[in-house]
Amino acid sequence: MTYPNDPALRSWVDVPPRSDFPIQNLPFGIFRYRTSAVHSTPRAGVAIGHYVLDLQALGELGYFGDWKDWPVFSRPVLNDFIALGKLVWQSVRNRLSELLRADNPELRDQYEHRGQVLKYQTEVDMLMPLQVGDYTDFYSSIEHATNVGKMFRDPANALLPNWRHLPVGYHGRSSSIVVSGTPIHRPKGQRKPADADSPLFGPSTQLDFELETAFVIGKATQLGESIPIGAAEEHIFGLVLFNDWSARDIQSWEYVPLGPFLGKNFASSISPWIVTLEALEPFRAAGPVQVPAVLPYLQTEGLHNFDIELEVGIQPKKGTEKRVCRSNFRHMYWSMSQQLAHHTVNGCNVRVGDLCASGTISGATPDSFGSLLELSWKGTQPISMADGSQRTFLQDYDTVIMRGYAQKGDIRIGFGEVKGQILPAK
Repeated sequence: MTYPNDPALRSWVDVPPRSDFPIQNLPFGIFRYRTSAVHSTPRAGVAIGHYVLDLQALGELGYFGDWKDWPVFSRPVLNDFIALGKLVWQSVRNRLSELLRADNPELRDQYEHRGQVLKYQTEVDMLMPLQVGDYTDFYSSIEHATNVGKMFRDPANALLPNWRHLPVGYHGRSSSIVVSGTPIHRPKGQRKPADADSPLFGPSTQLDFELETAFVIGKATQLGESIPIGAAEEHIFGLVLFNDWSARDIQSWEYVPLGPFLGKNFASSISPWIVTLEALEPFRAAGPVQVPAVLPYLQTEGLHNFDIELEVGIQPKKGTEKRVCRSNFRHMYWSMSQQLAHHTVNGCNVRVGDLCASGTISGATPDSFGSLLELSWKGTQPISMADGSQRTFLQDYDTVIMRGYAQKGDIRIGFGEVKGQILPAK
């Protein structure tokens, strides 16, 4: 365990119990001051308790010493910082941990400086943390794939023959990935109801969420190179929560023979804070036993899944939020390392800032299913909301909120939340 992960570590910054953002976390994001004309440009920060620590201001005040690259924190996205490499990420995280440590007076006792570098999260707007060049979505939960196979194919043979042999995935649309809080307009497209002779055009009537995480590529490769399974995590900067909005009626009509298109590419939402792989190190977990044995290029040793609790809530326009799902990232059949090794085994190059999403994360019990398609079992089992209304799929002005955290004892490494409200179709 690296020093910043020490569970005994405490900060002089007030961190409430059960906060997602203790000193052991320090996730990176991009923010903008909401009320300051002087500091209105996007800049990098880390979350600590209820606060954002302004990394650009820290650099201007000299807290990074002789490190000359600190102006990278004035960029509108984190890509250039991430591209400096893993040794830099780790050294910056170590330095921030040192500055925030309860027994270190270096910043603690500089009250004027503290006022310049620490702002309440309620005083800032969180922005898209990355410029996402490419985005890949996997299909790596065996429970989710089995449920979908039962609904749309043969219940006795729910998984296609290749599913246990490779991480299935597809390339999505990066231009429509948005940060948490961005409203989503109901998509339009072709759909063919079961009782119709020909397709109809109009707004989707089966709008859904998908509970996912996504990892951020932190180290680029050249065209023709492959990432060996043992080196895969060297190419991962960190993780975000990911909601891959899905229009099921559009998707089911269009996806044969080539897969998702308009049913998926209208929007995906990510959480604003990127939790580093180093912060998640204490929460490694064993994944499911893979049967049959995978090919050698996908074989791993050690623990490559992570014990991250996940949940989804739906809040109607004038109602209170109702939790509809609780799942866990450790359920994933295919790990991030296997996903990335397979992604690049054919020589596909990756770039810093690319996103690879997990696919819907479902567990074994009905309350752990990671989509309304499963929770309502293709619309046949309505879900009751707190206000007495029911949902099979999302209605206009519903807000979907996803949360995630890993916890051991009193230490909770959280992601905050990713949320989005559904607006009527334009």
